[in-house]
Amino acid sequence: MKKKNQTSQTNKYWLFGLSLLCVLLMLLSVFSGKVTGPFKVAANLTVIPMQKGISRIGEWMGDMSDNFQTLKQVQKENETLQAQVDELLIENNNLQEDKYELERLQELYKLDQNYAEYEKVAAHVIGKDSGNWFSTFTIDKGSKDGIEVDMNVIAGNGLVGIVTQVGPTWATVRSIIDDSSNVSGMVLSTSDKCIIRGDLSLINSGRIRFEQMENNDNVVEIGEQIVTSYISDKYLQGILIGYVSEVSVDSNNLTRSGYITPVVDFKNLQEVLVITKTKDAMTGTPAE
Repeated sequence: MKKKNQTSQTNKYWLFGLSLLCVLLMLLSVFSGKVTGPFKVAANLTVIPMQKGISRIGEWMGDMSDNFQTLKQVQKENETLQAQVDELLIENNNLQEDKYELERLQELYKLDQNYAEYEKVAAHVIGKDSGNWFSTFTIDKGSKDGIEVDMNVIAGNGLVGIVTQVGPTWATVRSIIDDSSNVSGMVLSTSDKCIIRGDLSLINSGRIRFEQMENNDNVVEIGEQIVTSYISDKYLQGILIGYVSEVSVDSNNLTRSGYITPVVDFKNLQEVLVITKTKDAMTGTPAE
């Protein structure tokens, strides 16, 4: 306790001494221009350096204030520029989306012209089963738009699949790559018929399998077009499925089988066309 009181007394003496020094320096500053002799020398040695120091401190503080204001202004400008950059990025993304959508719609229009003999309804894909591939998916058109079960669905450059379920404003489509899909097809150049079977394990390598093609004198070459057959009970004739990528004679020497590269990108489906007439309605023959 005694030591604490001594420290407090010492601090008071220091404070008093510094205060006295400041007063003396202020007096010297006031009278420095009027005095002569030793007092003049003392003033020059003490007051003037102090004045210069105080002046420099004032200038430094002024510069700091200016720098702070400049920094605030720069930060504000940066925020404004960042907002403009964000707006431009959003605008650029929107333009990119519009560009890609335009390209898809142009492709869809070209497909529509390729099958101009069929009436069609355009639809957007709004849902799909789990997995990377559009084996089964939902579109935003239904019975209110004239959609019925067994209507053929096309996109890209050819056949996607067939409508399996219909609601008032939606429909479910099963694509030709689905494991439960079987499509009657034929080689466009020779009319040799075959069965195209869906297989999700194969589509990972970008192909689907065909089977039961008669082993005859007709030569089926790589790159031949495979289209839907006229004997199909649900699929309309002549819709492009894909191109032969491999063909071989089966062990029974009676049939041939192989693989097709499909013309539809089953990993990226956003818009499709639904042909609004079923095979049954066109032929008058009920589907089996």
